[in-house]
Formats: sequence, structure tokens, C-alpha cells
Amino acid sequence: MSVFATTIPSVAEQEPMIQLLAPDGTRTPHDEMDAVLAGHGGSAAGGAASGDGDDLATPERLRGYYRDMVMIRAADLEATSLQRQGQLGLWASALGQEAAQIGAGHASREQDYLVPTYREHGIAWARGIEPWRLLELYRGISHGGWDPNELRTHPYMIVLGAQAPHAVGYAMGLQRDGVVGTGDTATDTSVLALFGDGASSEGEVAESFTFAASFQAPVVFYTQNNQWAISVPAAVQSRVPLAQRSRGWGIPSVRVDGNDVLAVLATVRSAMDAARAGEGPRFIEAVTYRMAAHTTSDDASRYRPASEEEEWAAKDPILRLRRHLEQLGEIDEDFIARCDQEAHDLAMQLHHHIHGMEDPDPVGMFDHAYAEPHPIVDAEREAYLEYISQFEDEGEDGGPAGEGADQTGGAHR
Repeated sequence: MSVFATTIPSVAEQEPMIQLLAPDGTRTPHDEMDAVLAGHGGSAAGGAASGDGDDLATPERLRGYYRDMVMIRAADLEATSLQRQGQLGLWASALGQEAAQIGAGHASREQDYLVPTYREHGIAWARGIEPWRLLELYRGISHGGWDPNELRTHPYMIVLGAQAPHAVGYAMGLQRDGVVGTGDTATDTSVLALFGDGASSEGEVAESFTFAASFQAPVVFYTQNNQWAISVPAAVQSRVPLAQRSRGWGIPSVRVDGNDVLAVLATVRSAMDAARAGEGPRFIEAVTYRMAAHTTSDDASRYRPASEEEEWAAKDPILRLRRHLEQLGEIDEDFIARCDQEAHDLAMQLHHHIHGMEDPDPVGMFDHAYAEPHPIVDAEREAYLEYISQFEDEGEDGGPAGEGADQTGGAHR
């Protein structure tokens, strides 16, 4: 019997939640999820898709997940510091959500396509996207400086829920390309559509459920329920657990402890293998907590109590995995110290990279609007060049803009 359900319990609040690691690091056995982690699991119609012997829970891999979470947290904290220094226009922290992201990122396969929102820094890390590329986006000098086709990861999406239809459309395209349900594990592909609990209330998500269910698209919807949509608690957004929302569309779903990297790994791997095998969409609610404010422009102390933050701090995903590794005897102080030092070095690299960064030529924003030359864009470029030229003339005449022609665009971005 699969953990992915299509019916709602008679008492909605009794929705079960998959947890393999308790906050104290204790491991709870689970036949189905343990088989998936060991690489022996399989979906009802495509057991071979996930039964490839790829063990996701070896001690070496567990230490790798620990290192990944430590590294991305250090980058996250440094980004917040850089924003406070005026080096970034904004930052959306993922503090506390590291397991929900590192687990999901590593659960996907190389050929899968991931469609993130604006807080998926752990997803980006797991897919090989350097943190400084994310910071460039929040500095306002890049629209997302990586190749989505190369790294199989869509650019960040700021508009809530807007990426969900894109993800379903991409998944439907995969069906037409003939790379779903063939049994070839090297080419069969699925899509992971990520969004937050707030975005789950958007109409685009509901419409995406409709298309995904109707066409049995190979997409896994993955929401990180971090308890707060800015200042609106999840309990106000939905009177039932979010995992139950997709079942009205006939989309199987599961609720998982999002601070448990093993539970996330197992459920996301299982869901994506099923989608890849042609079994249609899945929905996962990862229950986690946004330890920082919504963004650096937000003050969470105005709407949530410190006691709630203390309660969730005790469920910290990094400490949880560290305690588990200690219980296994698979981690020592030297390894922990090396991870901490690497994390510090990464933070300093980000610091120096951002402080040494030059603003781009603002005229460059016209260069990549279309793949081919476009007459309207060309006209807009010429109009902008004519506009900034007047400030260059003022500079030559000794006017107030005489500090240098390279400042003309910067003052009017």
C-alpha cells in the first residue's frame, strides 16, 4: 500500500505524516520508504524505474547531505548580511528549510527538470548552481545567470504560483517527446514543481492540478509548508492539511516531515519515479518552518511569537541529521569542523564577490529580450540611448552629471 493517498481521512486533521528521523536523530523504520532509499523500491506500474540499486542513505551520502545543508545555510546567512550592508536589494532566506530542499534536489535524477520559486537555494545548490548566481539576481544585475537546459533547473520565479503552469506545460511536452513511461531510466524524465504554502492558494496552482490530472502529466507538485505566507499562518490559508488539496483532482499525495532529509529524499524519489514511469502526477506537502523573516523587508516579530520559533529550532534539520550520524558512529568532530570551515570560506567568497562586483551596462537589458532582433526592442534601445545621452552632454558641459558618463545608467535603472 502506497503512502500516497487519494482519499481524505474522516477526520481531516488526522492526516498522517511520514517521518524517518526524529528531532533527536532516532531512525524510524518504514518498509516502503526504506526500500526506496535503498534503491529497491518501485511504483505499481514501473518498479524497475526506481529499483536501480541507487542507495540514497549510505553513510557517505548522509555526510554529503549534512555538508550541503551546512554550506547552504552559511551562504544564506551571508546573503542576509550582505543585504543589510546594502549590497543586495532583497533576500528571501531559506533558513530552517535546508532538509526540504537538499533532500528534494538530490532525490531528482540528472535528466529531470526542476521549476523553483524564489527561495529554493538548497535546490539550486543540489543542482550545481553556484550561490553567487543567486545573489546576483537579488542584487538586480541578473535575471538568473545559469543555463536552464544545462542544469535542468528553471530560473527563479518571483510571482506566486506562476511557475506551476510552466512546469505542467513542460511535463506535457515531455510526453510528446516520448521520454515518459518507456522504461529507459536514462531518458525517462519528470518535472518537479516547487512552491510555498502561500502559493498553494493561488489559482494558477489549481489550474495546474486540472491540466496535470487531465493529461496525466509527469509532474510532482512539491510545496514547502513553512507555516507562514508572509504574515498569514497556514491554518488560516487552509482548514485542512495542504496535502489533501490535490485529492479532489485525483492526484495522489502525501504529507512528509520537511525537516527530515531522509523522509524528503524517499517521498520525492518515489513520486518522481512514478511520474517518470507514466503513472501521472503526485503532490507532496513538506512540513517545515521559515526560521527567518519572509524576506529582509519583513519583520516576523510583529506577527509570530518567539516561543514558536524556539519550538521549531528544536527540530532543526541540520542538527537532526548530525545526531543521526553520531548515533551511527559515522561522523566525528574533525568532519564537522571541516564542514564549518568550508562554509565559512564560502561565505567569505560570496562577500568578496559581491563587494567587488561592477554594475552592468544598463543598455544590456535590451540584448536578450528576444532570440532574434526585434523592431520594437530596437526602437526602445535607441530611445533609451537618446535619453541617457543628455546626461553625458550635461557632464561635458560641466553640469551636475559631470561625475562620469558611466554613472548615467546607474542613476536611472
